[in-house]
Amino acid sequence: MSIVPAEAVSGRAGTAAETVNEPADGAPAPLAPRARLLPSLAAVYRAQLSRARVARIPLLFVATFQSVGIMILMRGVVDGGDEARAVVAGSSVLVVAFVALNLLAQYFGQLRASGGLDHYATLPVPPAAVVLGAAGAYASFTVPGTAVTAVAGSVLFQLPLTHLWVLVAVIPLSGAALAGLGAALGLLAPRQELATLLGQLGMSAALLLGVLPADRLPGPIGYARDLLPSTYGVEALARTFDARPDWPVVAFDLAVCAAVGVCSLAVATWAYRRAAVR
Repeated sequence: MSIVPAEAVSGRAGTAAETVNEPADGAPAPLAPRARLLPSLAAVYRAQLSRARVARIPLLFVATFQSVGIMILMRGVVDGGDEARAVVAGSSVLVVAFVALNLLAQYFGQLRASGGLDHYATLPVPPAAVVLGAAGAYASFTVPGTAVTAVAGSVLFQLPLTHLWVLVAVIPLSGAALAGLGAALGLLAPRQELATLLGQLGMSAALLLGVLPADRLPGPIGYARDLLPSTYGVEALARTFDARPDWPVVAFDLAVCAAVGVCSLAVATWAYRRAAVR
């Protein structure tokens, strides 16, 4: 049996390790490429959807029952016409505001307070993928509740169901605008309690300014209604209850809602970068 010196074994091991870890020219090994936006977005969306499915479904029922209850309450004072259209459209979009704005503001506020942003900061994913993935997951939970509310309101106020297919555009566009606003509020709030408060105030604004008919609001409050992202989704849905909807105006409202959504998500992405480096 031959005995090999320890120095020789360690020397060969070191040479092999250097061969594996470094290229032949001695330069350091390159880092792995950063993940692309779309695959990262899909991964974050699936993770958020799986995480929030159990916790958020009961809250979705609460949002739906809340909106249906508001319509039943308003049925006693509203007979029909433009007021009924405003009530049904505003109550339907209120489901989106409850989940995409209120709950998302609370989620990001809690994530920032608990240090959960540090986990996402270590992942090789773009900041936009984190914000868009979470916003998309929360907005997805609003689809069944919004559809149920719109159908129930149409039956309750005897409005036509013919053009409710416009919800296919109203839900994602309003959801994007409100989710971006909710994420920005949660990320910019210095304390978790303040993020919860801001989310509640935002949902209350969507309730008061969206459900009540625009012509019943005082002048200054009417201007505040124009600044609310969900207003244009409410207007687009309300116009489709007419016998002959003015489709160019509906398309304009949806375009404005989409532009507001892009801006709010951009602000939320900037707020995420700002919060992640602190």
